[in-house]
Amino acid sequence: MDIRLHNTLTREKQVFSPQNPQRVTMYVCGPTVYSYAHIGNARPPVAFDVLFRLLRLKYGPEHVVYAANITDVDDKIIAAAAESGKPIAEITAHFERIHREDIGALGVIEPTLRPHATEHIDGMIAIISELVAKGHAYPGKDGVLFDVPSMADYGKLSGRNRDEMVAGARVEVDAGKKDPADFALWKAAKPGEPKEARWDSPWGEGRPGWHIECSAMVKAVLGETIDIHGGGLDLIFPHHENEIAQSECAHGAPMARYWLHNGFLSMDSEKMSKSLGNVRLIHDLLKHFDGETMRFALMSAHYRQPLDWTESLLDQSKATLDRLYNALRRMKDAEAADTGAPDGVLNALCDDLNTPLALAELSALVTEANKAEPQDWPRFKGLLLAAGQLLGLLQRDPDDWARGDAGDAARIDGLVAGRVAARKAKDFAEADRIRKELAAEGIEIMDGPDGSTWRKV
Repeated sequence: MDIRLHNTLTREKQVFSPQNPQRVTMYVCGPTVYSYAHIGNARPPVAFDVLFRLLRLKYGPEHVVYAANITDVDDKIIAAAAESGKPIAEITAHFERIHREDIGALGVIEPTLRPHATEHIDGMIAIISELVAKGHAYPGKDGVLFDVPSMADYGKLSGRNRDEMVAGARVEVDAGKKDPADFALWKAAKPGEPKEARWDSPWGEGRPGWHIECSAMVKAVLGETIDIHGGGLDLIFPHHENEIAQSECAHGAPMARYWLHNGFLSMDSEKMSKSLGNVRLIHDLLKHFDGETMRFALMSAHYRQPLDWTESLLDQSKATLDRLYNALRRMKDAEAADTGAPDGVLNALCDDLNTPLALAELSALVTEANKAEPQDWPRFKGLLLAAGQLLGLLQRDPDDWARGDAGDAARIDGLVAGRVAARKAKDFAEADRIRKELAAEGIEIMDGPDGSTWRKV
């Protein structure tokens, strides 16, 4: 099976061919850990988790190395520490733990490696020194800057023109730059900044710029040239453009062979923003929606396309998952055959991670399974579970799923048991009263030869 991926660098879909099939490398820009992540921040981890699963299926889990970094030094982190009065390390450790728990609840497999920016300061200084020595960087009044005009093909990833580059630059205009597009590699420490946010360097105390962090971590944990580099569409410029500039000018080799970017997420057709008050945090959403439902919703649109996050999308995702789990529940006594993933799902994912088509194929498979005779259940169950493993879905016990995440499960269990006792005592009026009470709460009771069970509907 060939995997075809849309490469932002070449602007076309290409057959993926790793440098070394025994060590397939992928890096995705991770969170800056100073606060809770919003639902838009969950899109890259989920999208690239699907790719991680697909690569592991093709090349073997032991042959795929996936790194997603943690940015634990940054202006926003310093500001959060100053505002809270807490040490930087306490803040970053706290929000890293929450981030990993939250995306774990969305079915995201833990990446192979989690490099932290603060663990690679020496590597950043080494790359900056190399760039200065080669004439691609120069000391300024506030640190060290990359000399953008020194790279002839700067801008090849984003395709931006000169004016757009200058408008998108993150470094202040008065930072002693030779060119308006030049950007910070090393930032000199400012008065009052905490000691834990500054390091010694040939250019004085300071801390790294944002872009150099990823260049150093990629080289340290994966190598000078990697197979896949991913992230959100918003990172193409300036972050990924500047990563390419730093890495390629320092090492004289391509940084990554395939660049992948996921699209934006909007909230009820509006861009998420604090000013509109429509930012939704993963941590808060998980209090009201199952993580697998949220994962399904995130995969309902192609990863490169925009996704509008609405409550109706979540309701629809939950209803579809209910249907999938009900099919598995119907076949619960069958032993799943070792079928491998269904061709339709696999082919969809191999075509640039077409998750909407893969989900449609999964739904069609359930339609067939619901019509199948018991002798065919092992095959259908095997296909459903293999597809679920590839997509990161159907990871719950079907009976468990049917019962929902009711916090009062023990109370419901008690009422169901009370109804069973009433029926045995031939108190049918009480049994009917309990059934109606639970039905009003959206609880369906299912009577069978082995007793009574319930589920949320």
